[in-house]
Amino acid sequence: MEDKKRSCFRRYFPYSELRMSEKAELAVVTAYFGVSWPELNEGLTYHDIVRPTDAGLMLIEFYFRKYKNSAPLQGWLQRIQNKQITIDGKVVILPDTELSFWMCRAGAELVYHRLPWREPDAPYLLEVLFQDDYLIVVNKPSGLQVLPGGLYQQRTVLTQLQWHACKPTTTSSGCQKTHPVPVHRLGRGTSGILLCAKTKLCKSRLAAYFAEGTSVVEDKCTNSECNTMRKICKIYRALVSGVMDMDEVVIKQPIGTIKYPGVAKGLYVASPSGKPALSSVRVLERDSENNCTLVQVEIQSGRPHQIRIHLSFIGYPLIGDPLYVSGGQPKCFHPELMDESFEKDGGYQRPENPVPGDCGYNLHAHQIGLIHPITNELIKITAPLPAILQTREEREAS
Repeated sequence: MEDKKRSCFRRYFPYSELRMSEKAELAVVTAYFGVSWPELNEGLTYHDIVRPTDAGLMLIEFYFRKYKNSAPLQGWLQRIQNKQITIDGKVVILPDTELSFWMCRAGAELVYHRLPWREPDAPYLLEVLFQDDYLIVVNKPSGLQVLPGGLYQQRTVLTQLQWHACKPTTTSSGCQKTHPVPVHRLGRGTSGILLCAKTKLCKSRLAAYFAEGTSVVEDKCTNSECNTMRKICKIYRALVSGVMDMDEVVIKQPIGTIKYPGVAKGLYVASPSGKPALSSVRVLERDSENNCTLVQVEIQSGRPHQIRIHLSFIGYPLIGDPLYVSGGQPKCFHPELMDESFEKDGGYQRPENPVPGDCGYNLHAHQIGLIHPITNELIKITAPLPAILQTREEREAS
């Protein structure tokens, strides 16, 4: 039976086009959920245990060494003097407080309390495209971050999912039994389909789907082999700068990281020494008058910012992309010049250089087809297209 399902999957997911039978087609569910964001978030607390290797360090040394990307030395000094750090529940305001041998032996608890702050504006409504006992699939708006990170700790898809799961039901006054979590990421500026799992089993199987797709590319299989071995297919729409002369192109440029100001773990770019990645691009419509091209992109691997990097690598960056330019590299390589002013909480100010989360481009996760991780049914889900990413024919038909 499983072989039969996979055979069906291969038949319905040919290269660069997503075709589904009527049986597999899913109607869009018109439903929304979301709660408007409070003015301030609740702040954060970071817990650490003093280890034997920390003996003799001053408090400010401990935090600056371990969390250098969070704040400069003067920023940590500001936080300590602002009574934001405790040792075993007691506020400490002297930065040169020594982490003694006895603290290490007892496993003293250090807690840094990050003050509540107003996060940058972000949308909050999520459209439900599909839902059952195991999955909830939402249409993520551009400008909303998927998981906490940086300045966005509360204003995320994950938070809205948690709040939605905790809404009182007719059968219970508490949270629902399921706790949906996203199983993959979309860039903050990217809109469209986001898969979220309601159970651990569903999450682990979907994660395996994505990992299998990327591993096939790493094994350097042919395009057709990659296509027949996948259990999930993702198709995007994008608007790129320039008029593409080819109708179809397969991009196999590896993606790696470089040091970049404001991005602690490094910025993903086109790199010969990076990890394998594969994207299949098909032209949908050319616009010579406005010097742009509407394209469809099917990704065979899931590297961060893959579509933005790959399209810019071949000389057709996304219109409005503030970060990536032709060649799959960032616009600015200049080191960030830090001044002596910090945020109210002592942390670094927002980088002046563009960062991956900056919006402005048009990229939409339009369609996804997959074998349901629990029921093994073949399903297709479509997220409505923004007008700017529709062909003339699609706009006239709507």
